[in-house]
Amino acid sequence: MGVNYPKGVIKNIVPIVMAGVLGIYGLIVSVIIGQAINPPSYNNNQIQGVYSIYNGWAHLAAGLCCGLSCLASGGTIGIIGDVGVRAFGLKASAGKRHWDGLDDLGEGGDAAAIEARAIEGSNKLYVGLLIMLIFAEALALYGLIVALILSQNTFYCGV
Repeated sequence: MGVNYPKGVIKNIVPIVMAGVLGIYGLIVSVIIGQAINPPSYNNNQIQGVYSIYNGWAHLAAGLCCGLSCLASGGTIGIIGDVGVRAFGLKASAGKRHWDGLDDLGEGGDAAAIEARAIEGSNKLYVGLLIMLIFAEALALYGLIVALILSQNTFYCGV
């Protein structure tokens, strides 16, 4: 990207940031599950607050739901980001490297007009890239929501 169109490098950090958000989703679920696990306490020679098998399976399901949805979303974001960043760079540079300049105008056109058309086309491509990235991120967000719902289901043993 920096070779094809160095002016657009900052625009193309978006896929990296969106992939970083996926790790935050996992951190949120792990903190919620970690807060739900308490050691058993003894009161009058009776165990209270035992972590039930139901809670264990619910927390495992929540972690797997968030983790697998983030894995799928991360792979999708990676593929879309890679192809989109390369296509954006080529479209914005009109297929030329930045050190070539616009010396060879081809059809005898104006260099500024060619560059303006290339940038306009790249902006349209960038909007499509962002929409695809947002929908890929939504996969992980759905997994986070389901994981939060699953982690709130608890059953306390009355021993």
